[in-house]
This record gives sequence, structure tokens and C-alpha cells, in this order.
Amino acid sequence: MSVRPWRDIVRRPSRQIMVGNVAVGGDAPVTVQTMTNTPTSDAKATIDQIRRCEEAGVDIIRVSCPDVESTAALKQIVRAARVPIVADIHFHYKRALEAADAGAACLRINPGNIGSEERVREVIAAAKANGCAIRIGVNAGSLEKDLLEKYGEPCPEALVESALDHIKILQDHDFHEYKVAVKASDVFLAVAAYQQLAEAVDCPLHLGITEAGGFVGGTVKSAIGIGSLLWFGIGDTIRVSLSAEPEEEVRVGYEILKALGIRNRGVRVVSCPSCARQGFDVIRTVQTLEERLQHIRTPMSLSVLGCVVNGPGEARETDIGITGGGNGKHMVYLSGVTDHHVQDADMIDHIVRLVEAKAAEIEAASQAIPAAAE
Repeated sequence: MSVRPWRDIVRRPSRQIMVGNVAVGGDAPVTVQTMTNTPTSDAKATIDQIRRCEEAGVDIIRVSCPDVESTAALKQIVRAARVPIVADIHFHYKRALEAADAGAACLRINPGNIGSEERVREVIAAAKANGCAIRIGVNAGSLEKDLLEKYGEPCPEALVESALDHIKILQDHDFHEYKVAVKASDVFLAVAAYQQLAEAVDCPLHLGITEAGGFVGGTVKSAIGIGSLLWFGIGDTIRVSLSAEPEEEVRVGYEILKALGIRNRGVRVVSCPSCARQGFDVIRTVQTLEERLQHIRTPMSLSVLGCVVNGPGEARETDIGITGGGNGKHMVYLSGVTDHHVQDADMIDHIVRLVEAKAAEIEAASQAIPAAAE
């Protein structure tokens, strides 16, 4: 029994597949994905963007392969990337063959859209020969015509039926290294479809609210939809779809996982909304600290509270805390205990140094444990 059972999430059992060297499903960590928006044919621009996403912590990256120029550049991109690359294919089966041969770790396709039985067989054979996984990507905005006629509109049953139809094609060809997404821009539709699909299949599920919107609106919709499903124990890999740079999608994805205690990376900031009681400019301080602490990958917590009403209580639960005081003099907490004061002018630099030192301490301790076991 957990000490805090209200925080427990019972994850849906699923079989595990490999996307390159990254495990998806089973007991593997929930992974964070994004997608490049540079022309894939421009290998340098695409690699530069991938590098920024890697620095943000991405686990898997998808790139579009709409033409032969893109798949021609894919081999160079795959070699340069430190994370597995998923090739996004829609209707051109030859692009799937080229992407598999170029080293893609996964093909994002809908087998039913590839064409004839022979073309489907070729794509699956190429995936098997190159060790590629496949992601079936059902989207409410591009449902098959017969399903729209059958159901009248995109609905959970239509999305799930589409997914099951595509799954059957892979299974009929004895291919089982696949994961599935049933995305919609409507949060209610997406959540209901994923809930139904989770009961019908045992494969890993890729979560997302598609076309979610701009940074703020899309983050809110994604947090509600993806967060709800993860809280239900559904989901093995996620992509937050934003009209924003892909590295921002990665950061939001991690924030969703951190909020649910599913996966931690970097500094988790607890901060107040600020009010007239604040002893320093909380909003600008938090913005600056979040920017300056992006390089920290070690999981740890930091509380930034403007006054002593809730500050001490929050600081007791975090690794480092700061609470606003009078006359520009603020209290610093270490491991939940009051430790020393800091002046306004030195506060941000001081907190950054404390976080960096704490991260180094945590990393050193984690490395010492395996050494001691030997």
C-alpha cells in the first residue's frame, strides 16, 4: 500500500515494443515525442532543430517524408540524431520503403491508405527487414469515407473501428511491433476514443490532442486530455501538438508527466500567483529562474513564494525554497528547513547556484549507490 494512495496511478497493461533503442509500453517510462517543422530535405536545418529538442529532453522525434528529397536526406538525419527517428508517411508507399531503408526507427502510416495488398505487403516486409516499428495514426479529421457515412460524423466508435481495421491488416501479415493513436482536436472525443481503444487492444498507445492550438490554449487542452488519460493509467508515449516550436512541445510534455508524478526531469517549480503581499516580483522571478534552469536535468523541486503565508509550508516539501520577506530580505530554505537570508539584488543568481549545487549533489549520490553495491 502506498503512503499516499491518492497519488497512485495504476497503469494499463500493454505489451512492449521497441522504437529504435527506446522501449514503449509495458513497464517502460512514458516517453515524450515531438515533430520537426523544418523541410526534411534540408538536413542541416532539421538536425539543428532535433538538437534543440534533444537538449529539451525529447525521447523520440518524428519527421515528415512527403517526397523523395526528404527520404534522401533521412539517412544523414538518422545518423546525426541521438534519439530514434519516426518517418511520417501518408499515401506514398515508396516513401515508406525508402524511409525504412534509410534507418527510420518507426514508420507512421495507416496501412489502409497505402494502396493495394501488394504495396502493404512490401511496406511491412521493409519494416521487418529493417527492424522498424509502425505507428498507426488515426485522426478525426481524416477518417475513411465509409466510416463517416456509417456513423455520420467523427465519434469514438468511428475512430476505434478505423484503428482496429488498420491493426487487422498488420496482424494478418504477422506484424506486431506497432503502437496506435486515435487523435482528435476535440478533447472529449479523443479521451473517449482512447478509453474505448484501451479496452479493445493490448498494444502501446500514443497519446495526443491533435491541432490543439497555440502555446497557451494548446497546452491547456493537451494537459486536460493527455493528463486525464494518463491519470486513468492509459498511455505509453505522448506528443503535445502545439502551434509552437517543437522544443516547447517537449517541455510541456514533461510538465504534464511531472504534474502527475509519472516522470520527472529537471526542476519542478512550485510558485504562487503573486499578490499585494509579495516581498519580491514573483512573476518575473519565476520566468527568469525557469529560463536559467532549463539546463538542469536532475529531478528536484524549488518553491518560490512571495510571502510567509504559504511560503514556509511549501518550502517544507521542496528541495530548495525561497519566501519573500520585508525590506528586500528573503528567507532561503534547504531541504525544507530555514537556512539563511538573501537580498533582492543577489536572489536569482543565488538560487541558480543553489539549484546547480543540489543537482550535482543528487547526481553524485546516485552514482555512488551502484559503486557501493559493487
